Amino acid sequence: MADEETVRRAALALPEVTEEAHWERPSFRVGGKIFAVLRPAERRAVLKLPHDHQEMLFAARPEAFAPARWGRLVWTFVVLSAVDDEQVAALVVEAWREVAPKRLVRQRPD
Repeated sequence: MADEETVRRAALALPEVTEEAHWERPSFRVGGKIFAVLRPAERRAVLKLPHDHQEMLFAARPEAFAPARWGRLVWTFVVLSAVDDEQVAALVVEAWREVAPKRLVRQRPD
């Protein structure tokens, strides 16, 4: 079962990531762009994932993944207690890849 520290460790292990407050919640950024936000009171994370992967997660595991909508933007809510450490760490890397500068992505072959 994943928790906030799982997300934090996975995010901060990635190149050039900073942790900053976003609406009084911990957020993780690369190049000034947010790719993950923790929502401690809800025991959830919000990740910026590719649209096609989001749709697959929403359909396959609705108890763990749900759309997080802000206007036209759709990110992914992750119920941390419903996923394991390895899965959430892989999703954090995927979210990082969505916003990281291409030079960083090329340096991290996964």
